Amino acid sequence: MAVDTAVAHPGPSRASIGELLRGWRRRRSLSQLELALEADVSSRHVSFVETGRARPSREMVLRLAEHLDIPLRERNRLLLAAGYAPVYAERSLGEPEMAPIHQALDRFLRAHEPYPAVVINRHHNLVSANDALGALTEGVAPELLEPPSNALRVALHPAGMAPRVLNLEEWSAHLLHRLRREAALTADPELKQLHDELAGYPGVCLEPPRDEDAAGAIVVPLRLRFAERELAFFSTISTFGSAVDITLDELMIEAFYPANAATAAHLLEGISAR
Repeated sequence: MAVDTAVAHPGPSRASIGELLRGWRRRRSLSQLELALEADVSSRHVSFVETGRARPSREMVLRLAEHLDIPLRERNRLLLAAGYAPVYAERSLGEPEMAPIHQALDRFLRAHEPYPAVVINRHHNLVSANDALGALTEGVAPELLEPPSNALRVALHPAGMAPRVLNLEEWSAHLLHRLRREAALTADPELKQLHDELAGYPGVCLEPPRDEDAAGAIVVPLRLRFAERELAFFSTISTFGSAVDITLDELMIEAFYPANAATAAHLLEGISAR
């Protein structure tokens, strides 16, 4: 809920609004002039805000945050640093207001079967999944699947999917590259910690191995040993557009699709056998 009431200014141990804005601007590789032009404000005002010589209005904080593409959770932090109350709520998926979202997610997961699909949060912890996920998680240590189960940890842990991933070097490099990008865009220290943990697992690579045969590839597949078969998948990641709730803004849906006809046929066989 949006509230205009000002709150106490941040204490000396908390980063100022100017420091926070400067950090986000530099993270986005923008000069003060470039940000000013994009947000339709004067570069002088941007400079004054960053150096603490001017206190931005609530509207100015939100305008600059929008043009810097700052996550909603961090926009609340900017508002607090500037002396204003947060405007973005963070609701549980179990709350009545979120029922349409919860239902939409459930419908998507079921409709995507017999192909695996998961809903994950900003730290890649599993929120929900469909029954087809078992094709990916067969043989994973039960403790890795206990809530809060982390999808990337399940994928790359030596007691997780990793022993069954036939192209572990290539796949892990893809996942870690994506995780580094997310950590850079969101400035979330937990993502950086997760990256460092995963990078230390055996067989995991930071950079993909050189493969001349892969030069014409379309996607990086997940090649997985399943019983006596090899299954191959690619995935897509979807987010909610126009989210104004923090929980919704941070949800991602990863849907896996068969990368070849043999994988599709195997998954369809499972449905017909039920």
